[in-house]
Amino acid sequence: MTENENQGSVDLQRLEALVGKVLGDLGGAWSAALAVIGDQLGLYKALAGSDPLTPEALAEKTGTHPRYVREWLSAQAASGYVDYERSTGKFMLNPEQVAAFAQDYSPAFVQGGFQIAQAGMLAIPRAVENFKTGRGMGWGEHAGCLFHGTERFFRSAYIGHLVTDWLPALDGVCEKLESGGRVADVGCGLGASTLLMAQKYPRSEFVGFDVHARSVELARERAQALGLGERVRFEVARATDFSGAGYDLVTHFDCLHDMGDPVGAARHVRRTLAPGGTWMLVEPFAGDTLEENLNPVGRVYYCASTLLCVPASLADGGPGLALGAQAGETRLRTVVNEGGFSRFRRATQTPFNMVFEARA
Repeated sequence: MTENENQGSVDLQRLEALVGKVLGDLGGAWSAALAVIGDQLGLYKALAGSDPLTPEALAEKTGTHPRYVREWLSAQAASGYVDYERSTGKFMLNPEQVAAFAQDYSPAFVQGGFQIAQAGMLAIPRAVENFKTGRGMGWGEHAGCLFHGTERFFRSAYIGHLVTDWLPALDGVCEKLESGGRVADVGCGLGASTLLMAQKYPRSEFVGFDVHARSVELARERAQALGLGERVRFEVARATDFSGAGYDLVTHFDCLHDMGDPVGAARHVRRTLAPGGTWMLVEPFAGDTLEENLNPVGRVYYCASTLLCVPASLADGGPGLALGAQAGETRLRTVVNEGGFSRFRRATQTPFNMVFEARA
């Protein structure tokens, strides 16, 4: 088939739709970069805390250059991230935009997601080599924006659901924590999940474990700042050898699929649980087949998994199972069962997460 014949077989309507989709993606990619800039410069927070502003007024308020701010605001308005008043030439954030872009502890806060995307872009040179060699890229080898972005992004879901929905969905766990239980939070990162649970249950003791030393340092600092240092501690450890035993609850938040030996991690959880203890496993929402995940949520998770999750698993040692962020319930059940658990159920879910309860 000649080049002209091949071009003649193209459905122009489908091509136009595809190009339109690509255009939207390009706008999203550029908008992600500008969202990171606006977050770092405090532009969103300055807009959230005032009446509508001109670019010059926002620039003065944030110590930035008005010409850059005008272009940034124009791009934000085109993206729907800020509102524009045509009659006054001023810009503002509506309440929904404030919750998404300017309130760090809002359940709808999205800025961490842009930082994660930034880390993925920075990893492209290494990813190209990994595609050729099959090697991985450890979590700690990424830029610092990944660790802070991951904590900020997932913290939103934890604020919205962890102590109000997820823990109460587990059989008898809240009662144990209210009376004084022992909890191990594995893969805790900067400690957002650990600290939220510790604040909710002042009679319980919590230990956060993570393989990334710098994240553990920051988690310790945050625990001290909240006055939780006496009953909350953080340690550097792998999921297959973290210390302690007799835990009433062991948690893995959005991290088991990143591990090289998730079955080994499950077996270690089984060894460290107290009799009648519970393993709470939170994973990205996914169906068991590719077809079920061909949607906006699956798209985000597959992209992140290609650049972050699968490389982390392949670099982590062990069998390098590389579950990926869209592992699905059936595959996760297999891992949990091989780890020595006979009872496994989906306790609850959100559009972005599945919450599982495992017991021996």
